[in-house]
Amino acid sequence: QVQVVESGGGLVQVGGSLRLSCAASGSISSVNTMAWYRQVPGKQRELVASQLGPRTDYADFAKGRLTISRRNAKNTAVLEMTNLKPDDTAVYYCKVTTLGNQVGDYWGPGTQVTVSS
Repeated sequence: QVQVVESGGGLVQVGGSLRLSCAASGSISSVNTMAWYRQVPGKQRELVASQLGPRTDYADFAKGRLTISRRNAKNTAVLEMTNLKPDDTAVYYCKVTTLGNQVGDYWGPGTQVTVSS
């Protein structure tokens, strides 16, 4: 079994910064991709950023403001968020794609980010 937990969400003012963390644990042989998604009520969950090895991909709204990084040895990922806007308000989810003995996509419960104007 694989567990994924996010942390670091909270309330921040427009223009502020937050640092989200994601940790995967359990029966993990190898982590392929780690990614951050976000969702607001009534809308589909959307990709924010992902990292596979040295390659990173970002949604257009994230470029220049949000940065994903990984610590492979610890199966963790961080999303550094700067210059936050009210439209960034959402629940942020971490998705971990694993290989080996536990192949699959695993999601965390999410962490709320609220940007106040």
